[in-house]
Amino acid sequence: MKHMAAYLLLVLGGNASPRADDVKKALGVGGVEVEDERLNALISELEGKDLSELIATGTGKLAQLGGGGGGGGGGGEGGDAAAEEEKEEEEKVEEEEMDMGGGMDMFGGEAA
Repeated sequence: MKHMAAYLLLVLGGNASPRADDVKKALGVGGVEVEDERLNALISELEGKDLSELIATGTGKLAQLGGGGGGGGGGGEGGDAAAEEEKEEEEKVEEEEMDMGGGMDMFGGEAA
């Protein structure tokens, strides 16, 4: 995969048909180890082929596979649990506010 990625980057950079040495140099700059057998196999597979056509063909094959992940499972309790927690917190705050302590009226003076 790393060899293919470097090959594609070289093509995007303007090198229409990168050689094995080009790919080695690109990977070497990034400190990536090159596997000569795999790289040579890739270069020989791609030699003389139009990369745009290969990508179009591959995209068509991927479309046939379908896909779509098993996204989203869950969600759990939804908003009700959060609403209940919020109500409990509001009740606690109201209770704290109501407890004015010993003998004070609404305006802070002593009760008559």
